[in-house]
Amino acid sequence: MRWTRALLAALAVCALTGGTAGCGTGDAHERETRISASPVGTLLDEMDEEGRLYREVDKKGAPQVAIEIQPDPATGWDVRLTVRDFAFSPAGTRAVPVAGHGIAHLYVDGRTVARLRTAEYHLAEDLVPRGTHHVTARLYADDGTVWAVRGKPVESTADITASGSAAEG
Repeated sequence: MRWTRALLAALAVCALTGGTAGCGTGDAHERETRISASPVGTLLDEMDEEGRLYREVDKKGAPQVAIEIQPDPATGWDVRLTVRDFAFSPAGTRAVPVAGHGIAHLYVDGRTVARLRTAEYHLAEDLVPRGTHHVTARLYADDGTVWAVRGKPVESTADITASGSAAEG
């Protein structure tokens, strides 16, 4: 019965919009996790390091992120994201882009270390070896596309310097 409701909903959207774009018979049977070209933003040809397309939105009202990192008194690092015009989507959210919603990916020196659905994260000490590192938070829509403004991903980077663990001695 689920596909019947989905098909009826799709037909209702087609009827309300008065057009046939995206309303072909093949669309009703495609996977829900496909990348959606609409209704939010414009898909660009540019991709991130993981092959995810950029979803361009106007600067006015676009999601924003800032990252702050502090050493944890016990071990590792405490990461705090401050977002504007963005809400973290809970687990189980449909893979459909909604303006200003999604998740953040956390990178250390370009390597993905976490996918975040909250603004706070504890970065384990072993993920940050001795030296200076770039920690980046990048915002993604629920369909896996990268939120972008003027062709640049919506992200923030902070540098941290780790002196190494006691085990490295």
